[in-house]
Amino acid sequence: MHTEYHKWYSPALGRDMECKIYGHAGRPMLFVPCQDGHFVDFENFHMAGTLAPWIEAGQLMVLSIDTLDIETWSNKGGDAYWRARRHEAWMQYIFNEAAPFLQGKVREYCGDNADTGIIAFGCSLGATHAANLYLRRPDLFTGCLAISGIYTGNYGFDGYWDEVVYQNSPVDYMQNLPADHYYVDMYNSQRAVICVGQGAWEQPDTTFRLKEIFAQKGINILVDAWGYDVNHDWPWWYKMVLHHIPWLLYQR
Repeated sequence: MHTEYHKWYSPALGRDMECKIYGHAGRPMLFVPCQDGHFVDFENFHMAGTLAPWIEAGQLMVLSIDTLDIETWSNKGGDAYWRARRHEAWMQYIFNEAAPFLQGKVREYCGDNADTGIIAFGCSLGATHAANLYLRRPDLFTGCLAISGIYTGNYGFDGYWDEVVYQNSPVDYMQNLPADHYYVDMYNSQRAVICVGQGAWEQPDTTFRLKEIFAQKGINILVDAWGYDVNHDWPWWYKMVLHHIPWLLYQR
């Protein structure tokens, strides 16, 4: 499997950020690690091996990045106003630095006519972030696989509320999205999955709330609830990935 390690100084964050590319061709995918995670988690937790058939076949090129959760969503003792804005700076790092970098790599290897629509992918808090990336920017992220996330800003900010927390709280901003917003047509022209189990450690309530909102607004994002034996853990996440990736990669 072709891999590349990269590091650059992020103007959005004022610090160096590390990442790693997996693959030599194919649809770009951005992997967001679980809570407090680092780019190496894609490999260390065997998700690279799970996706290896598609990566090695030139169907996927994955960029794994670092989270900033330890400063933001996990930093419960910190100032919530600052934490929210630090998280938003990380989102801007993804929108304006990491995602264009990944798209540039796809063009470098596959040519200017390559499909550069990125699939946002993550599990647990990584799923929260992946869904947020997709729902906020369906022009840049044209697919999503979000597994076992919690889709409210309250999870990270414990009752603190302002406009920045709101714009990172999918159940809230999606509820207020006009049904005739042009994003609805964009969502419906693409493929996205929000998947959750109902077993130990899973918290599916906000996933079900998103399903209700999508139905109300005619948004055809697939919300897939697995059984009461399906726990919040890697063995089930591997199975969910193997189940959904072929459908997500179907030619648009």
